[in-house]
Amino acid sequence: MIGAKGQTRLRGAPGPAYRRSVSDDLATLLLDARARTLALMDDLPEAAHLGPRLAIVNPPRWELGHVGWFQERWLLRREGAPPARPGADALYDSARVAHDTRWDLPLPSWGDTHDDLARGLERARARLAKGRPEDVPFARLALLHEDMHAEAFLYTRQTLGYPAPVGVPLDPPPCRPAGDRHVPGGTFTIGDVEGSPWAMDDEREPLEVELGPFRIASAPVSCGELLELVLAGGYERRSLWSDEGWAWREAAGALHPVWWRRGAEGWEERRFDRHVPLDPSRPALHVNAFEAEAFCRFAGRRLPSEEEWEVACRLGGAPPERAVWEWTSSTFRPYPGFVAGPYREYAEPWFDGRHRVLRGGAYFTRPRIARAAFRNFYTPDRRDVLAGFRTCALP
Repeated sequence: MIGAKGQTRLRGAPGPAYRRSVSDDLATLLLDARARTLALMDDLPEAAHLGPRLAIVNPPRWELGHVGWFQERWLLRREGAPPARPGADALYDSARVAHDTRWDLPLPSWGDTHDDLARGLERARARLAKGRPEDVPFARLALLHEDMHAEAFLYTRQTLGYPAPVGVPLDPPPCRPAGDRHVPGGTFTIGDVEGSPWAMDDEREPLEVELGPFRIASAPVSCGELLELVLAGGYERRSLWSDEGWAWREAAGALHPVWWRRGAEGWEERRFDRHVPLDPSRPALHVNAFEAEAFCRFAGRRLPSEEEWEVACRLGGAPPERAVWEWTSSTFRPYPGFVAGPYREYAEPWFDGRHRVLRGGAYFTRPRIARAAFRNFYTPDRRDVLAGFRTCALP
């Protein structure tokens, strides 16, 4: 709860039965995550296994191999054992393999990549069956990593105009009638105050923040609300945009959200490989931080800081409905006392002043990620991700 200091910890060392139970649960979750990964990828035609070379997506065949490599690296190879596939480190280590080279690598075939995934998962589950407590945090890391890549697989399909995957939930809940909620000022504790086993290193150190009172919207901005900005010519009104945002808008030639178009019978949006009528009650999706800021100026509002977002979420008793990731005004920075975890490449390289924090979670996000304290982060120009925003009243 807010204001509670410290972290919840087990008393004493957990016994063998407890360790086996945790390991069994994690083995089941790894199997479930892999089933979701394959459901998002297995129906792609052969021509899509590499896909076009773009800065915002990975080749699907590379990304599938990377997911399996990561699981093996952190759960099975921590003692320095070589990869099961010779040379895999030179193919799949994302910290060392430049993004624009991934289409040119001598990648295994689609079938061999799937075989590697299957063998690696069985080895991981066999390892967990031993009930070794030191394996548990690394199994959780591998699981969260695969969850995050599953979201990337979904928005890659949207970006490239591939058909929607079958049997995967694809619709965010509609926005509720808008209205502001008052949040009193005070001193609050944010971060991993619960001692969550799913906490990442960038959220793990709780910290106290002082906030003045504020009012925050009870729902994300809807497509209908964002359409008002478009119809008012807001994308061409320089006064609504920051310097950085205007430079992006001009370079992109943006006159409306990325997948919108004016059809014969009104506004439409592209969902995967087909255009459908724009649903005004649907949360605005695939919006970047610059567009969110322009809407705020248009509406006489502002974006919440990440601290305000988390406090409002916690005072509401639970994370809000997971419709979209929500942009905040906060630059992604380490909390005081930050200590990088074993997987140092997760957050530490991105404290560069160029990334913006998003909070919440999308309709596709697993609950273990969509927690009040979880900090997502992207550069503010990204509008391929499952992102929208909510607003706060001006003082």
